[in-house]
Amino acid sequence: MVRKRIIRTGSLFTEAFTEFIQNQRTVGILLILCTATSLFVANSVYSDSYTHFWHKEISLIISDFHIGMSLGHFINDALMAIFFLLVGLEIKRELFEGELSSLKRATLPFAAALGGMLVPAGIYMLFNVGTDTQSGWGIPMATDIAFAIGVLSLLGNRVPVSLKILLTALAVVDDLGAVLVIALFYTKSISTYYLMLAGIPLLLLILLNRLRVKYVTIYLLLGLILWYFVYKSGIHATIAGVLLAFTFPLKGFKEKSPLLTLEHALHTPVNFLIMPLFALANTAIVLGSGFLDKLQTSESLGIAFGLILGKPIGIFSFILLALYTKVSRIPQGTTLKQLLGVGFIAGIGFTMSIFIGMLAFDNPEHIFNAKLAILGSSLFAGIIGFFLLKSATNATT
Repeated sequence: MVRKRIIRTGSLFTEAFTEFIQNQRTVGILLILCTATSLFVANSVYSDSYTHFWHKEISLIISDFHIGMSLGHFINDALMAIFFLLVGLEIKRELFEGELSSLKRATLPFAAALGGMLVPAGIYMLFNVGTDTQSGWGIPMATDIAFAIGVLSLLGNRVPVSLKILLTALAVVDDLGAVLVIALFYTKSISTYYLMLAGIPLLLLILLNRLRVKYVTIYLLLGLILWYFVYKSGIHATIAGVLLAFTFPLKGFKEKSPLLTLEHALHTPVNFLIMPLFALANTAIVLGSGFLDKLQTSESLGIAFGLILGKPIGIFSFILLALYTKVSRIPQGTTLKQLLGVGFIAGIGFTMSIFIGMLAFDNPEHIFNAKLAILGSSLFAGIIGFFLLKSATNATT
């Protein structure tokens, strides 16, 4: 009986990971197309109507209840909470059943992610300490898992599975770090009243978890209430998605657990609707004639050097430290050159970097500069990583 359960759980994890890799490959290409389309339309004769479209106000009125926001804010505050819900589910699965479930397997991606967050943030501060843009230090810390896996998948079967698993685990830890950074450092004002109200649905969700309630709909309804209270509290509403994710039970079910059920259900709408909408809404950048000058500002340089150099230096040096101290061992079938290539690919910030950039800055010009730097740097880092990995895989075949 026990053996059957272990085999079933393992097969479910393998199935979920395979689906995850396949989806990220496709969504990476889709995000590139959405970004290119958005930039093209924003700089065409339809520029004004296109950019104003994302500022169109939408509202929900139910009796005395009313909530209103622009379409862009709805995507960033509401739909992205669903994105963070999926991120949270993936983090929890990795922590309990995946590559992060044991100290032996988790040390390398944790070390790599730590270096990939600290060094870019440090480099950013070298350019911006003491300025009004120093709050953007969290921007180059992030890795866009969809783009990263998408670039890696372009090399096909020449890339060892162990390297794909390492990059995925690294990006998951990176996402966890980004969530903590957003919660701790990019919350400007907090309403204690709404924060206390948010504790009510959260406690009920924890109780459902303890009772091993399997009905996903109940969790989602309480999660919606949790999102509203977190949104009103001043903490960024997307954090509600992560909190909700960690209350979904993973173990103790004969069939697929509520966590795996929801994770499976969310992959398609998140990857093929929410993330493309986020890309379209947040890359509607009108470049103008002097846009190259914008890449020379302190925030742009901090982001560029943080993503292009800080990420690979931080990841690779912390990997070497983990290997030298024998805390970790190099994944089977991989080389140090391949690990360096992964470091560059992790410099693709995009989704999470843009998201943090909009939280970090109030000045529209700083947000514009940040987006421009993120797009250019992510493209550059991805190209370097691709060709470095291609060279490394050719050398080993």
